[in-house]
Parts: sequence; C-alpha cells; structure tokens
Amino acid sequence: MAKTILLPVDLGNGVENTNALAAALEILGEGGLLHVVTVMPDFGLPQVSGFFRKGYEKDALAAMGQALTDWVKANVPDNVVVHPHVLHGTIYDEILRAANKLKVDVIVIGSHRPELKDYLLGPNAARVVRHATQSVYVVRN
Repeated sequence: MAKTILLPVDLGNGVENTNALAAALEILGEGGLLHVVTVMPDFGLPQVSGFFRKGYEKDALAAMGQALTDWVKANVPDNVVVHPHVLHGTIYDEILRAANKLKVDVIVIGSHRPELKDYLLGPNAARVVRHATQSVYVVRN
C-alpha cells in the first residue's frame, strides 16, 4: 500500500481517468493522500502567445482549476484525502516535477493503447515511466 499517490488526469479523456482513479484508490493505503494533477500545456514558442488575448493564460488556468475541482468532487469518494493541482508546462516534465516536489510513493497514470506514432515520438506516460524516480503504475485503456 502506498501512502501518497500522484494521479495525472486528462480532463478530456473520461475512460482513461476513471480506470486510473480506480487503480489509484485500490493502491492507496488507509489514511493515504491522493494528489490529482492536470497539466495545461504552455504555448511552446513565445511567438505563439502573441495570437492570444492578454490574460488568456490566467483565465484558462482558472477554468481548468474549476474543471479539475468539479472532476474530483464527482469522481473521488468523500472518504479519500485528495489535493487537486493544476500545473502549467510540458506535460511529462510537470508530472515528474510534481511527483518529486510532493514526495509521492507512486505515480498512477492512464495510457491509451500505443500506435506506431507513439513508438516514434513517445507518449507522456512512456516518458514518465522512463524518467520517474518513483514507481509508476500504468493503467491501459
């Protein structure tokens, strides 16, 4: 049983999140802590940010925070101690940074079935598995 788990969720992918949450709750020990994170990707290049109105990033982060809070309330049982976090940056980097900062025991992450392009580029879950210092439990969908 793990005492602290990091559960990254993609708010646009319900099945992946539901299956990963079920696995995380099964692994979570009594009195454990669940950190649920979602990541808003950054703009990538500074030139891209010029195409968005001023304050867009702040508003998008606030909306994502509300969406994550709503997801947690709708899906995580009331008896589980949970802390939602909205991160901003490169998805796998932010997941790894949060896992280290929060000193989690396990990262539970959902992953789709890989396609050829994933083997060439590497999905976020694969990068988390390769670079995490914590144990990583991958839930296939």
